[in-house]
Amino acid sequence: MTEKTDGAAKTPRPYHHGDLRRAILTAALDVIAADGPSALSLRDLARRAGVSHAAPAHHFKDRTGLLTAIAAEGFGLLAQTIKDAADLKDAGVRYVRFAREHPAHFQVMFAPDLLRAGDLELTTARALAGDALREAVTAVSPESRGTDARLAGVAAWSLAHGFATLLLGHNLDDPVGDRDPEEVFRTLATMLFRST
Repeated sequence: MTEKTDGAAKTPRPYHHGDLRRAILTAALDVIAADGPSALSLRDLARRAGVSHAAPAHHFKDRTGLLTAIAAEGFGLLAQTIKDAADLKDAGVRYVRFAREHPAHFQVMFAPDLLRAGDLELTTARALAGDALREAVTAVSPESRGTDARLAGVAAWSLAHGFATLLLGHNLDDPVGDRDPEEVFRTLATMLFRST
């Protein structure tokens, strides 16, 4: 198809957004960081990205699909963050760091009512993150963590996740003060897991 301009035929320039999927994810993460997941609207994200209101649905189908993609991306990033941890404490510190650096992902990842539970990308990424945490736990000797590695993993995850959640909610502003939250977490982990 061609356009005529001043009597001459001209090939139309196709519209290229670049990476629309990434642009929508980035805009969604900005909205979630500012106002929470309940503020998300595919129509608003399309407006922000400068595309038709149907364009986000092409990539994510619906709001649940978008939130599921965010959670899957978050679990993938978390797995990468903690997989090379030096030890269990370092894995916990990296978990807290991830939450601080990716607060919108963190908010969505642990809200199963917002997500499509059976999504393959989500379940795969979640399993990778779980495997990374389990590896850090099983590297600790049974004398230090107890004989039940699974319960030790729950304890370690509870400590890191609870601390990160309280930190992001500004519930630890007073006790943490101007200290580095990661160092505060390291101290807490040492108190509970003495030899890790």
